[in-house]
Amino acid sequence: MSLTFVTPQTVVQPLHVPTISGMHGTPKPREATISAAGPAIVGGLATTAVVTAVVNRRGRGQQKRGQFVELQAFENELGVQAPVGFWDPLGLSADGDAATFTRRRETEIKHGRISMLATMGYITPELTGKFPGMLSPSLGLSYEDIPNGLGAFSKVPLLGWVQMVLYCAVCEVSGINSRGENPGQFNFKPPLLTSDDPEITTKRLNAELANGRLAMMAIIGMFFQDGLTGSAWGDWANYTASPLRAFENELGVQPPVGFWDPVGFTVDGDVENFMRRRETELKHGRISMLATMGYITPEITGKFPGYLSPSQDLAFNDIPNGLAAVSKVPAAGWAQIVAYGAYCEISGINNRGEAPGDFGFKVLTSADPEIKKKKLQAEIANGRLAMMAIIGMFFQDGLTGSAWGDWANYTQSPLRAFENELGVQPPVGFWDPVGFTVDGDVENFMRRRETELKHGRISMLATMGYITPEITGKFPGYLSPSQDLAFNDIPNGLAAVSKVPAAGWAQIVAYGAYCEISGINNRGEAPGDFGFKVLTSADPEIKKKKLQAEIANGRLAMMAIIGMFFQDGLTGSAWGDWANYTQSPLRAFKNELGV
Repeated sequence: MSLTFVTPQTVVQPLHVPTISGMHGTPKPREATISAAGPAIVGGLATTAVVTAVVNRRGRGQQKRGQFVELQAFENELGVQAPVGFWDPLGLSADGDAATFTRRRETEIKHGRISMLATMGYITPELTGKFPGMLSPSLGLSYEDIPNGLGAFSKVPLLGWVQMVLYCAVCEVSGINSRGENPGQFNFKPPLLTSDDPEITTKRLNAELANGRLAMMAIIGMFFQDGLTGSAWGDWANYTASPLRAFENELGVQPPVGFWDPVGFTVDGDVENFMRRRETELKHGRISMLATMGYITPEITGKFPGYLSPSQDLAFNDIPNGLAAVSKVPAAGWAQIVAYGAYCEISGINNRGEAPGDFGFKVLTSADPEIKKKKLQAEIANGRLAMMAIIGMFFQDGLTGSAWGDWANYTQSPLRAFENELGVQPPVGFWDPVGFTVDGDVENFMRRRETELKHGRISMLATMGYITPEITGKFPGYLSPSQDLAFNDIPNGLAAVSKVPAAGWAQIVAYGAYCEISGINNRGEAPGDFGFKVLTSADPEIKKKKLQAEIANGRLAMMAIIGMFFQDGLTGSAWGDWANYTQSPLRAFKNELGV
């Protein structure tokens, strides 16, 4: 609905749209998109396609630098308020598009106003009561018969909904001819949102935006709580009808967590589904407790004496503990295990009690209801713990060959395959959170190490290429005499991409190709070894230390160059004081409403 208010012309100009769209008769600047250029270049330092893309963007930015000054008009818009300031984590305004920003501001104001009305519509009837009289005399329906909140949807008659829709349509249509220049301006001048004093008007309009944002959050929370509990506020203890309370007093609801269902399996209040899941939980918990004890007991007490399979000359002591036993137990043994499981399942059919998991087996029982409840609670809690434990034991057993013990003893684990390689340094040690090396494939590891070294070396050169010209200055003389282009004419960083002539790029690419081809015949056995003896020594320990340092510095340089590309793309420089970067697209909307 266009229940909207005025933004006086004397206070805020509408985003300086004429300045942005009309400057020099050119379209809106595109340099705001350069924030994507930095990460793109990293993946293709030697790829001319990326180079060409960045040339076009950067060149345009050098020619139209003045247009970014105008984009700073957004930093002064309403809604840019302390303590957050200008806040656009999704980057919706990073392109500097004034028309799009204005449309979004219009939408924000409308949603905020509707949400403020809706929030008050929830609260007011609870405080002041409802209208007297009849809502629908023909249906015998009074205002008092309409519940507050979401419950009203099913009570309001069809004709009432038709009236609401028509009123909204009138508000929308009548606003077409009353629209002012600013977002949300419909020449409606409520005394609380306007003033002859520009400062007071700005303060009030900022308050409208802030209250609208709060109301949007509030109404969503009220809808959610109303849908779950039947009321948008109040004491949780009073919401006895909520489906969330259906199973709150069941076994397994224990402190400190209480009733815990983060996925929402029980929000429908379906008792049959709950009982089926509880039955499943109990069965899995009991099996997991047996399995966990089956891992631990043979380690403590030893194994059965005698033979598991005399015909195969297989003793119980020949069966390893844990997952390794799966391949040792003969087929007849597995048949017996499956048959016993089937017997347990079938025999339980006729012994089932009323409660989940009750099969008339009276181990966990008592004549005292409180003691019985305590024992059953303990069974559920221990079963949950055992389900977590057995999964952990399976995982560790699969990786190390044992479900427990000293990690130093697990020399056969694939996790140890590369633990003594270069690059494993304190304090992190061997670090592979994604699990690239868990398969123990040496060939894949060597290929990745080769790639890491190459990227690290290129990044170290690139990082120094950023820094050195700032410290030592540039070469004297001309980069291209034919184009009258001196080395001093080439800016540092990403801006250089658009200045280097095509012949210069051809030389760079040719040199990169020469380095690649010349290394084919000079390759040593170790990754990254091309017979270039800068990082070497006759002392193996000193050589290892130098190679470790190369890997560590390369990793640091890869992080550094990404950060420098990103900052350069956004601010025009890879370092310096943020206050100096007035041309950055990040500043475009910093003073807009909502900051």
